[in-house]
Amino acid sequence: MQQQMAKVAIPDDLKFSDLHLSRDPDGGVSFDWAVIERICEASGLPIEMFRDAPEDNVSGLIVGWYQAHRQHGGEADPVADDLIAEVVGEEKAGQTVSHQPGRA
Repeated sequence: MQQQMAKVAIPDDLKFSDLHLSRDPDGGVSFDWAVIERICEASGLPIEMFRDAPEDNVSGLIVGWYQAHRQHGGEADPVADDLIAEVVGEEKAGQTVSHQPGRA
């Protein structure tokens, strides 16, 4: 089965900080879905591709945007940095399932 990467366009007036990325008390991540909707609109992608799909889709979009943001001199975001560190740690450990912080 062949996978295709969707081409994503970030509108010029959007900044990564517009996501208002934050950690919830239960360890989950919150962000402004309106920003993702604008990206989908600009990219000609259905929002369902991110909202109604496995969380890897939207997290991949956010991480990819964050990496591009940083490469272009954007400010660090502690929540995004934490998420990336979690993924790297899980991959190194061979863990394929994410657990909430403090739970395993």
